[in-house]
Amino acid sequence: MRVLLSTAGSRGDVEPLLALAVRLQGLGAEVLMCASPASAERLAEVGVPHVPVGLQLDGMLLQEGMPPPSAEDERRLAAMAIDMQFDAVPAAAEGCAAVVATGELAAAAAVRSVAEKLGIPYFYGAYSPNYLASPHYPPPDDERTTPGVTDNGVLWAERAERFAKRYGETLNSRRAAIGLPPVADVFGYGYTEQPWLAADPVLAPLDPDLDAVQTGAWILRDDRPLSPELAAFLAAGSPPVYVGFGSASGPGIEDAAKVAIEAIRALGRRAILSRGWADLVLPDDREDCFAVDEANLQVLFEQSAAVVHHGSAGTEHLATRAGVPQIAIPRHTDQAYYAGRVAELGVGVALEGPVPSFAAMSAELATALAPETRARAAEVAGTVRTDGTTMAAELLFQAAEQGKLTVPA
Repeated sequence: MRVLLSTAGSRGDVEPLLALAVRLQGLGAEVLMCASPASAERLAEVGVPHVPVGLQLDGMLLQEGMPPPSAEDERRLAAMAIDMQFDAVPAAAEGCAAVVATGELAAAAAVRSVAEKLGIPYFYGAYSPNYLASPHYPPPDDERTTPGVTDNGVLWAERAERFAKRYGETLNSRRAAIGLPPVADVFGYGYTEQPWLAADPVLAPLDPDLDAVQTGAWILRDDRPLSPELAAFLAAGSPPVYVGFGSASGPGIEDAAKVAIEAIRALGRRAILSRGWADLVLPDDREDCFAVDEANLQVLFEQSAAVVHHGSAGTEHLATRAGVPQIAIPRHTDQAYYAGRVAELGVGVALEGPVPSFAAMSAELATALAPETRARAAEVAGTVRTDGTTMAAELLFQAAEQGKLTVPA
């Protein structure tokens, strides 16, 4: 069986799909992955064939002081997001028995269109419950079509309208070119009628009112050793506090990291700073701080006293599974949801961002470092499942055998 996996997004969108790819390979399936050119090295490390699709994402970040894109730039980028998928995915999808998409929904709608044209079963996997429309919570962004609206149903409907307006014309033009009818609900089309939730049921429970399938989180075991320099730093003193914001960028990231390190030092703790896509730098060259680029977070988190992060699905799952206390400083997308879960589960604390005060950071860091918080984090870690890829793989094999095509009526 040949399976195409496709994502448009950051490292956090790629890593779970890598876990699914490796599981499928272990069951004898042939796997291809469409992902950003920036993913080439990581996919090569685990032996997953890569089809580069999209832009080099880490070169598109909104840096400190940069103006937001103009309306014309937004329209151009929206069209490009659709066009790049239609240009690259059809050749990769030929001969595949199933297609799984994650990440950016507009790109996923294009991928589903290709699967529809080829008659291939298509599935969409979300990494957080708050990406799935529900009357119980609002959409995971601050954009509003009508100011002052608080009804969740209306907010989700308006989000779908914005997607149709932003992407519908390009999507339907490309669909017409390959003989497919137009799609009115771009948002719902990308998600499918029964999306998957690739998240742990304890950390991110599925709303029982939603017609979705919770597979569990897709986590690839990482056996890469830490660098000798990082290992030496860890061995030279007490467990440090990790500070990292992954692919997050934009105003406030540098200040948030600076405040975190100041608070860590004030408590007499050491720190590890992950440079991330924002290319963060240490405030000085004192020996109590160490900066890293790429590192095995599964191993590093287990040797950390606490983890300060942005609350993304991937980092959140790894930190929770490692049993390390957390301080989540959310910025956008799924991060507010997972920050809330950190607090609700008692495995750490959530701080309002984008830049918490020194006093707030110091107080919450003390809470996170308390023995009772570490004990609770260890308790919850024992409940986190590691078999999400197994269920997803089984569903894909079943769909391939049945030739089930998920296309709207």
